[in-house]
Amino acid sequence: MDKSNSPTDIGDLLLKEGKLTPKQLEVARRREERQRVPLHRAIVDLNYASEEVTYRALAELKHLDFVDVTTIPLDKAVLESVPVKLVFHYHLIPLSLENDVLTVAFGEPPQALEQGNLRLQLGKRLKIVLTTPSCLHATIKKHFGLGAATIDKLRNDRTKDDASGEIVFDVKPTEESAAVDPTIIDFVDQLLMEAMRLQATDIHIEPYFSSVRLRYRIDGIMQTVPTPEGLRQLYGSIVSRLKIMATLNIAEKRLPHDGHIAMKTRGEEYDLRVSIIPTKHGEAVCLRILGRQNLFLDVNQLGMELGHETLFKEMIQLPQGLILLTGPTGSGKTTTLYAALAQANDEKRKIITIEDPVEYQLEGATQIQVRDDIGLTFSGAIRSILRHDPDIILVGEIRDAETAEIAIRAAQTGHLVFSTLHTNDSVSAVTRLLEMKIDPFLIASSLVCSIAQRLSRRICRHCLIEDTAIPDGIRKEMATALGIAAKDVKAFKGQGCVECNQNGYRGRVALYEFFVLNDELVDAINPGVKAGTLRELAAKHGWRSLRDQAWTKVQNGIVSIEEQQRLTYRINPEAMAAK
Repeated sequence: MDKSNSPTDIGDLLLKEGKLTPKQLEVARRREERQRVPLHRAIVDLNYASEEVTYRALAELKHLDFVDVTTIPLDKAVLESVPVKLVFHYHLIPLSLENDVLTVAFGEPPQALEQGNLRLQLGKRLKIVLTTPSCLHATIKKHFGLGAATIDKLRNDRTKDDASGEIVFDVKPTEESAAVDPTIIDFVDQLLMEAMRLQATDIHIEPYFSSVRLRYRIDGIMQTVPTPEGLRQLYGSIVSRLKIMATLNIAEKRLPHDGHIAMKTRGEEYDLRVSIIPTKHGEAVCLRILGRQNLFLDVNQLGMELGHETLFKEMIQLPQGLILLTGPTGSGKTTTLYAALAQANDEKRKIITIEDPVEYQLEGATQIQVRDDIGLTFSGAIRSILRHDPDIILVGEIRDAETAEIAIRAAQTGHLVFSTLHTNDSVSAVTRLLEMKIDPFLIASSLVCSIAQRLSRRICRHCLIEDTAIPDGIRKEMATALGIAAKDVKAFKGQGCVECNQNGYRGRVALYEFFVLNDELVDAINPGVKAGTLRELAAKHGWRSLRDQAWTKVQNGIVSIEEQQRLTYRINPEAMAAK
């Protein structure tokens, strides 16, 4: 072979640099000829030189920059600028995009024809750099996932009528609708859009003999929405449209239905839980709205007092124990639990949830839907997942003694367990578990904290004014609860404005009551112990009732006296007897 001072191929270059011996180069060339593989691959396969050394030399020979792509942070937007099928077809990874020049790393130097085709398909100028095949493979797997090419092809080949896929309804505002003539579809879209605009959590549609009542639940309160005349005659078509969206049987009108609608509007995605029940005058519809974009609040957005927030974050980091949330339906328990899971959702701990239904989708957690009809109960699911090596378990609700006992035993055996219980306050969680015949020792050794919760309407910040008409009894109670002089007691209210639709309230905030167990309280947990006894003991260690906690938010101008009374009012038996 005619050689000059400048190496003509990878073998000569590595030989010149002392990375190969003449004998090794000779063997590599024979493999190149016999197996028809590139010389640089033959050198690597024979372990005569490392992959990095070989490909650095190859990049120098081809006048290309060499990069280690595993050390470069890649921007998601840049990765998405090249279709997945091109990434796998050309075996490349996009690195950066500047001034319409896309820097692309290859594991092998591309041919001129390949570069031209790629440039045409992407519509961009390309800067080619070289990396090692191993680095490229690892980077593609990291950012696109194992088997991404296969999955992408399967998704593209799947027919549109595949029932296993979720249909997402694109709901458009009236002004964006392209329809010339109004239809039932348009009306249902308007109904849903208005609920989103008002930030409603539920939509209720109820038929009567000659009318239809439409109501939205906004900030926990039902509000009637005016409907046009003649809606009663179209009601059956409205229900049918909603059934079609929820993939329910439109012909069956005698039995209750439950379904699900996935929809999006203006870039926001929502899940709608559909419940339909038969009534004397037709089928009544209830839609629960769950937004996908804002499912998870940060813990510091929940509205906890500073001490409670710090304590809650510390409990989330515990290696084991039972944390219970109590309160009525719609009090925000699930939101608080998912805020805790989101806080704990790092790659160091495995999270498994058991719910009925699975309301929120938490990336990074394994979520199980309870199916009583086939025997998949809360208690049965807990038994199974304990063999799945979880660190954190969320049990949607403790409904019976069996579920309670298994959850408590899980909390004793190295698992952090979150769950909910239907009791009026935090202390009653203990007596409720005792009523379920749970051994007091198990409760005392596993329960870390019980938290009672309510959702209160927040005073509108745009029309907030001071409430000067505070009744003397309220003023005295507030002063005692807050430990301040009666003259320093303050309260506020919303006078109503355009921002809050003249309601005086806008948004909601949670009220919390924490019952944290200590040694004295643990010793007091015995069969027949009264909740009042536990409250007295807890008060000695700083426990404050939900009502007293709410007075703090009244004083700070977050909650009105009216709202505090609505959520925490207690009937005085002595006053009733006097009447």
